[in-house]
Amino acid sequence: MPTPLIHSFAPLAPADARVLILGSMPGKRSLAEQRYYAHPQNSFWRILGAVLGFDAALPYAARCEALVAGGIAVWDVLAACRRASSLDTDIENASIRPNDLAGFLEAHPSIIAIRFNGAMAEQAFNRHILPALPPSQRAIDRLRLPSTSPAHAGLRFEAKLAAWRSALAEPARQG
Repeated sequence: MPTPLIHSFAPLAPADARVLILGSMPGKRSLAEQRYYAHPQNSFWRILGAVLGFDAALPYAARCEALVAGGIAVWDVLAACRRASSLDTDIENASIRPNDLAGFLEAHPSIIAIRFNGAMAEQAFNRHILPALPPSQRAIDRLRLPSTSPAHAGLRFEAKLAAWRSALAEPARQG
């Protein structure tokens, strides 16, 4: 039996977002809970909490509100794909369906920076999204950050936090 098609979530996106954080596709735990970065060992919420000054242990809705208040949008490059596990390396390339990021960026013209949560998000964006973007959207500052996934354990939390803090501070200074 083929691996079932999985689908990403709707974006978490304030109208005045300045930064868009893109993942590849939610993991199994996130899909089951219908929450971004639900795996307890994923450091996304710890990092964003430290950067924006909120407690990562807050209820999910309050954490999302903190991102919105900080001008941060969250989405995934992929709208759908087949993947047997939570690992990006298990994504079946032929099954990839990208999200309409061109439409999203058009609807959110205040976005001045895209930050990729790991290499797969950046690679999928460059392959499936970037070629179709108009020049104005291609000019948006883009940067790959260390993945917050527990599978990316080769980098200490403190190093990940420093990279994310720096990458999210720059667009805030431009605001």
